Amino acid sequence: MPNDLDTLIIGASAAGLATAACLQQARRRFEILEAADVVGQAWRHHYDRLHLHTPRSGSALPGLAMPADWPRHPSRDQVVDYLERYRAHFGLEPRFGQRVTRLERRDGRWIATTADGEWAARAVVIATGANRRPVRPTWPGLDMFAGRVLHSGEYRNREEWKGRPVLVVGFGNSACEQAVDLVECGARPHLAVRSPVNVIPRELFGLVPILQVGIAMRHLPPAVGDALAWPMLRLSVGDIRKVGLRKLPYGPNTQIARDRRIPLLDSGTMAHLRTGRIRAHPGIARFTPDGVVFDDGEAVSFDAVVLATGYRPGLEQFLVPWREVCYAVGRPLVSGRRTALPGLYFCGQFVSPSGMLREIGIEARRFAADLAAAPVEGAPH
Repeated sequence: MPNDLDTLIIGASAAGLATAACLQQARRRFEILEAADVVGQAWRHHYDRLHLHTPRSGSALPGLAMPADWPRHPSRDQVVDYLERYRAHFGLEPRFGQRVTRLERRDGRWIATTADGEWAARAVVIATGANRRPVRPTWPGLDMFAGRVLHSGEYRNREEWKGRPVLVVGFGNSACEQAVDLVECGARPHLAVRSPVNVIPRELFGLVPILQVGIAMRHLPPAVGDALAWPMLRLSVGDIRKVGLRKLPYGPNTQIARDRRIPLLDSGTMAHLRTGRIRAHPGIARFTPDGVVFDDGEAVSFDAVVLATGYRPGLEQFLVPWREVCYAVGRPLVSGRRTALPGLYFCGQFVSPSGMLREIGIEARRFAADLAAAPVEGAPH
């Protein structure tokens, strides 16, 4: 394996490809290691209905715009197509089939172990995404439930659920978009929402992408941004308590900064809640053989339960010193900047109010500038 590299990039989806393109422009020696045999593997397995919640104009990676004739919010398949175009545009050649099983620092170098051997480099960018490991909670009685239980990452399309009652657990963007998908096929979806939430429109009054508001407010203190945004949200979203939801005691900007969670970017869920086509419930108390009992005591029968309960990065599965750069839950302490370990970077690990693809581009440019500033033996000049 090459041992004179400047940088190893682990992962060949949006974060890895953007990092590689920026390093290429900075004339750095790098290799991209990808476990799958294609770029953008995770995107290819998202549910069929998925569209970006951020507009095309703010979602391009460095150096290549998305096609101007695409819709404002590109689909999953268009994002995959864009990642393929991006790889070809920059002539990037990931090493496919190279799953990193161990990453450690040894003798001043980072050593990545795959089934084919070891790769060594001065620096490493982990671009494996924040959604590698599905979170699957458990409840009393779950093993007795006769219906199907699947994680939202396993949900593909709505066809098999037509006319059937389905519970979606969670109130994130995947949960709510999958609930809307179920409504549109004639299913009877319900949402289990355990905690208070924030809701923001994907577009203000159908005209202004919320991304633009996030960009404008990103340098303000979160509480100030929330105070400025409150009148707009009140007019565009309304009182979410009227549909059975509980409101967080702080606004969406504070939620992102404090909880590292994106509020719901509403693209139709609230309208269905108001008409009753989707029903909201509190958290689950226990499962029964044919359904669930909610925290308020109501019992409802379901044919299936979709766990839209999130993911974890899963870094502890291969990064030996992960405790030195991550919280106890496994989430990196920083993304897009130097970590506490020399030469170790994470890309695309934090949620961003201005859009994840946009944030990935910002981080990738920052890596390239930082790495290019340090002379590397054997690197081209």
